[in-house]
Amino acid sequence: MKAETADSLFRRLQREAEASGYHLNPDTEFTKELVGGLLTNLERYGYMSCPCRLADGERSADLDIICPCDYRDPDLDEHGCCYCALYVSREVLSGETSAASIPERRPAGADRGANAGGSSTVESALPRTLPFPLWRCSVCGYLCARESPPGACPICKADRDRFQRYL
Repeated sequence: MKAETADSLFRRLQREAEASGYHLNPDTEFTKELVGGLLTNLERYGYMSCPCRLADGERSADLDIICPCDYRDPDLDEHGCCYCALYVSREVLSGETSAASIPERRPAGADRGANAGGSSTVESALPRTLPFPLWRCSVCGYLCARESPPGACPICKADRDRFQRYL
């Protein structure tokens, strides 16, 4: 049963990645092992935290490492793959470069989790009076102005709790 669930999740992640301009690791066997780790963490914690990082077991403390993690895009830009190599760049996908180990980007201790990172230059450049609060997806940066964040990010599919209030 778990193999069927892992295959189903693998296919869903692959569809969602491609639809959003991302790519899963072309090593299908390796990628399915990572997907199995995501499912294990889903069973263990109730959310799919990165299978290559130690989760605290509290969603609010682990928001930054729920897949896709907050570090995926900077890791792809700088190293060609995310920390666990589930997501890879177009260059890795095409074989121009290969995925390799990369340094941990996640801060230690209290500097991580919900809303770590503080304010940004985008926030300081925005007017202070908006008709609705401004929400930012911490995974992909999607911005929306509405009473509350969407149930899921329309760009990267991250859950509602991955949104940070900007204003």
